[in-house]
Amino acid sequence: MQSGAKLMLNKVPEITLAFWFIKIMSTTVGETGADYLAVNVGLGATATTLLMVALLAAALIAQLRARRYVPAIYWLTVVLVSVVGTQITDALTDGLNVSLYVSTAVFAVALAVTFLAWFAVEKTLSIHSIVTRRRELFYWTAILFTFALGTASGDLATEALGLGFTLGVVIFGLLILATAGAWYIGANAVLTFWIAYILTRPLGASLGDLLSQSQTYGGLGLGTIVTSIVFLAIIIALVVRLTVQDSRQRDSDGAEAGI
Repeated sequence: MQSGAKLMLNKVPEITLAFWFIKIMSTTVGETGADYLAVNVGLGATATTLLMVALLAAALIAQLRARRYVPAIYWLTVVLVSVVGTQITDALTDGLNVSLYVSTAVFAVALAVTFLAWFAVEKTLSIHSIVTRRRELFYWTAILFTFALGTASGDLATEALGLGFTLGVVIFGLLILATAGAWYIGANAVLTFWIAYILTRPLGASLGDLLSQSQTYGGLGLGTIVTSIVFLAIIIALVVRLTVQDSRQRDSDGAEAGI
């Protein structure tokens, strides 16, 4: 373990239903938020990407500097990673005309290499032991690639393969339930966590497109503004709740320790 690691508490939240709800909604915001800034606000893909990368860098620095899990900082970083991951895939697809088949394969390899390097160095991929700076850097690198891979594979399924948004939501939702079922009956917890984590990205993206896109393109026509605001409001409410719970837990732990 790295020097000083004992002073750092685990930097990743407990894996609860709230965790998965926020994760799915953050992926939806990543899809609709990026579209809103690039198209509705008129920033364009390049300016949106640069702005989001700058905000992500600031949030990631705050996350790395924290000595414990802080819900607001952690989930802000996740939302921004979601937006940047979406922008990376969109830049390759729309800007450079890279095939979704190619980008999906490239991100899958990049994620696999990240996991291999992480395991080779740390001997574990468990998110319950993110207690050193090095492990946290591996963790966030993996998170970025899961969002990019999820975006590419989701677009590949719903657009290139023609499944559509509704069927995409159903298929990726069922895959997540199957993964949860595998975990429940004893499958490897680390493996099933990362599979589910990857799958939440195309599920959230499909859900975001289903809600925001016009009926002409198979959506419900709510628009990116309404969809983004609603999901952001839910995320904020859940994060506030988690923050209050975290504060109460720390107060309780302090009281038990006689602090």
